[in-house]
Amino acid sequence: MKIIGINASPRGSKSQTLRLVKAVLEGAREGGAETELVDLCKLDIKYCNACATCFATGRCVYDDDFDELYQKILGCDGLVLGSPNYFQTVTAQMKTLVDRMADAVHCQLLTGKYGCSVATAGSPASGEVTGYLNKILIGFGANVVGEAGASPRIPGEMEAAEEKAFALGESLVEAIREKKVYPEQEEVHREMREHFRRLVQMNKDLWTHEHEHWKRIG
Repeated sequence: MKIIGINASPRGSKSQTLRLVKAVLEGAREGGAETELVDLCKLDIKYCNACATCFATGRCVYDDDFDELYQKILGCDGLVLGSPNYFQTVTAQMKTLVDRMADAVHCQLLTGKYGCSVATAGSPASGEVTGYLNKILIGFGANVVGEAGASPRIPGEMEAAEEKAFALGESLVEAIREKKVYPEQEEVHREMREHFRRLVQMNKDLWTHEHEHWKRIG
């Protein structure tokens, strides 16, 4: 079982979000998973230019660090996304990664995977980011186990969040092992699969790679 943790804070070792991502991964290791931490801000990932080449070929036109990380995401069983709250949303680095994964959402390539999110904020608003990230995970086909967040400025919040994040890592491993089903998320998955199946079918002459994908999975 492989679980990838992606930290999108630009603060390096000083990152409070990093503490929470590490706590989730520590909990996952305690549960028996192999883990890997990715510092997103050290990678060279260019902005998506909406050329739609990936829809037609399955490959991006850019030669940067995205593809290596993308293959890790596609190959893992569990995914932990972490970002501080910058002006009511994720950092630019995290949003850039999400935008480059357009082919993954069209093909629902995270189907069968499990994920969770962590965030920190200068005010009690970490939920704005964890809510967004979990919605992204579900939109890509993954099952969401939960979230953990804190405002480091509030005494005791980080310590409590680290404990919750550790437990979240354990829950992530358990969900993967048991292939846990979340009925409310299953309905969203069904709607997303049908939406993108129809969208790709409408564009089958242009989006040949994606059309072949949907044909292949029936």
